[in-house]
Formats: sequence, C-alpha cells, structure tokens
Amino acid sequence: MDNFEPATGKVYGEIPLSGKEDVESAIRAAGMAFPAWSKTGIRERSRILLRIADLIMEKLDELALAESTDNGKPVSLATEVDIPRAAQNFEFFATAIQQFASESHANPGKNVHYTLRQPLGIVTCISPWNLPLYLFTWKIAPALAAGNCVIAKPSEVTPMSAYLLAGICMEAGLPPGVLNILHGTGPDCGAAMVAHPDVKAISFTGSTRAGREIASVAAPQLKKLSLELGGKNPVLIFDDCDYDLMLQETVRAAFSNQGQICLCGSRLYIQDTIYEKFREDFVEKIRQMRVGDPRSVDTNIGAVVSEAHLGKIFEYLRIAAEEGGRVLCGGERVTPEGRCAEGYFVQPVVVEGLPNDCRTNQEEIFGPVVTIQPFHSEEEVLAMANDSSYGLASVIWTRHLSRAHRLSETMQSGLVWVNCWMERDLRTPFGGMKNSGVGREGGWEALRFFTEPKNVTIQY
Repeated sequence: MDNFEPATGKVYGEIPLSGKEDVESAIRAAGMAFPAWSKTGIRERSRILLRIADLIMEKLDELALAESTDNGKPVSLATEVDIPRAAQNFEFFATAIQQFASESHANPGKNVHYTLRQPLGIVTCISPWNLPLYLFTWKIAPALAAGNCVIAKPSEVTPMSAYLLAGICMEAGLPPGVLNILHGTGPDCGAAMVAHPDVKAISFTGSTRAGREIASVAAPQLKKLSLELGGKNPVLIFDDCDYDLMLQETVRAAFSNQGQICLCGSRLYIQDTIYEKFREDFVEKIRQMRVGDPRSVDTNIGAVVSEAHLGKIFEYLRIAAEEGGRVLCGGERVTPEGRCAEGYFVQPVVVEGLPNDCRTNQEEIFGPVVTIQPFHSEEEVLAMANDSSYGLASVIWTRHLSRAHRLSETMQSGLVWVNCWMERDLRTPFGGMKNSGVGREGGWEALRFFTEPKNVTIQY
C-alpha cells in the first residue's frame, strides 16, 4: 500500500497489505509464545516493559518525526505530548502489574476463597490514526503486562511509529511472538483478526460504525470487548470562570491535532452574559494560529490526515451553511509555500447560529470545526449538552463548586473535566457512554480487562 504524507500530499513509502494468511501466521507465533510468556515472572515482564519505555524516550525525535510525517500533526506536538505519553503507558503498566492484587475472603474455621487473575491468551488491539503511537501503546502495554500475547494493527494511514515500535520491542528483549504487529486495512486485516476463534479479547478505538461491526462479529463468539468510539464533546462556559485560562484551554481543546482527537471540545456553550466578549476573543485567538508545515516550530495547525478527510470537512462546512450557520472565521484551504504546497491544510473554523439538533452539532466531524451557542441557565445548557448520541467527554468552566459537582454528576459522558482539559491520571478508568463505546481502558480497568478471574475455594 502507498503511504502518503498529509503535509505534502505525496507518497513517501509503502506498507504491507496484510490479510488472512498474515493473521494466521501471527496467531501461530503468538500461540507458540504464550505458554512461556504467561509464566514469565512479573518482575521480568516489568523489566522488559520499562526498557521499552526508556527506548521510546531515547528515540523521541525519530518517533516524533515519523508520527508527524504520517499524521500531519506538528512535530512539536508529537515531541511534547504523543511520544512521551506512549513511553508513560509502558512505564505505568510495568509498575502497575507489580501492585495488581487479587481478593481473598476467609470463613474462619471453614474455608478460604481467593481470586486468581490469569492472562486470557491471544488478544487483539486495533488503534486509530489520530494518536498513532499513544493509543497503540495504551492498548498493548496492559495486555503485555498481564501476560497475554498480542496481535496488533495500527491504522494503515499512520503505520510508521508502529513499525518503529516493533524494532524497539525487539531491542528491549521482548520474546518473539509475544507482540505481532500487522499492517493493512480494516476489511482485509482487521476483520480477520476480530473473527479469528483463537482471539479471546478485542480492544478497539475508532469510529462508532466500525465498533458496531466488530461487536456484531465478536459478540456471538463471546469475546471480551472494549470499544472506545466517537465523540461530540460539549464545553460549558459560565460567566464566573477564570476567563483567561478558559480561553487559552478552550482554543487548545478545540484545535489540538487539527481537532482530530476524540476528546476535543467541538460544541461550545457560552453563558449569554459573556457570549459576545467570548466570540470576539475566541475568533481573534484562532486567527492568530499559524497553519503550515508540521516540521516548523512556529506551526500551530498542521495538515489533516488525508485528502479524503479534507473533503469530509468541506462537506460538513457546506452542510453547516445549508443549516443556517454563519462562519465567523476559517474554512479556507491553505496552500503553504515550498514542500507543503499540495498538502491537506484548512484554516480552523468557528460556526455560530446553528440549532442544537442540526447535523453539524450532532455528527462527529473530527476536524478543526467548532460551533458556538449562547445559553441562559444551567438547566438549559445541561439539556443541550446531553442532547447527543455520543457521551465521551465534557468540559465545565466555573468557579461555583456546587455547580461543578452538580453538573459532573448529571453530564452524560464518561469523562468530565472541570476547569481544565486533557488532564489524565493513568490510574483512572477511561471510556464513554452511549455511542461513544463500551468498556473502560486505563489503570486497573485495563488489567482487569486483559485477565480472566478464577475463583478458588479451599475447604479445611
């Protein structure tokens, strides 16, 4: 398969188009490796994973450049966020597995019950193109730490950092067959991975459509499923917020990675008392953002991931206009000078004047497009925020403590940030409600997902 660089629109490499035969080969390799790996001591597994984390940081610049070339995001973002967080994923689960405890319950003078948590066997991890190495390792690290063997597929759109990770894992001493990375499309490679009877669990991040298809195949086989799907995340801005901090973080939440993060805030609700001020200040901030070559240190907004995705964004701008939306800024294709003249760049967009139930406010665009709407009361904005088929994340900006607790409890989303965005503690569960998925990743939840509990009772 041709591999395109979004910033230039040109092919810069080729990747294997793996299919059913490659999946069978990977399954055989994993099956041979599992008995030894599952019995490898926790300290040894931990040592290897920590070594992988160290090597990721040693190769930070190479991985960041690869991720930027594949994805179109600024190299600075990959350097500061994506690659360090990938290393942290291995580091966290390498140490968490040493603290992972099972339960025991004693009936004095009679018996004791205890729970063994054992690896499942062969598991599948499929990750998306928007945070290629970060989300890839988010799945792989806990699966390996728990003693499973992994068949993993990165997005065919962004394969390079996964390819480099394979070399890192070999250098770190991960035994052959424990991690098997396959490249290819969802219909050819991913479908074969999901359907294979020897795969005991599937961890998938991607579109709601693909998640439904995976569930329809996996559920009849009673496979364990963790599906982290789409989002259309609301941001609730009250007039008592820390205004300067809110403005800075709301811009970041809207347009980081060109808006191509499932956690981005794309529906902004602003209290009517500060709406006009916010609109003016927000648009001014966005106009100051530099769209251009991801390799430039001055770039804030890089290229969107593909020509097809660029077309999708412009189609939604057409829909927004039909629905009565007013574009306050952005929406034009950008053609930087030099090597990026044919890349997939678009000015970040702000739209106002849309009804809450329109397609632009209800469907996931997954690009640098946000809508803004005023609200008057807490009850009104809660109803608008929850009026969505998605329920992944939400943001609340207020200094009112009672309001923060009230809304956090009633927001229909798996993640709620108050006076911040994208603050993550890997010890906490991660996942959404409604069409944003099922199951939870992160922390102890991930280790529980990748293990099978067995209850043992000893009578005495």
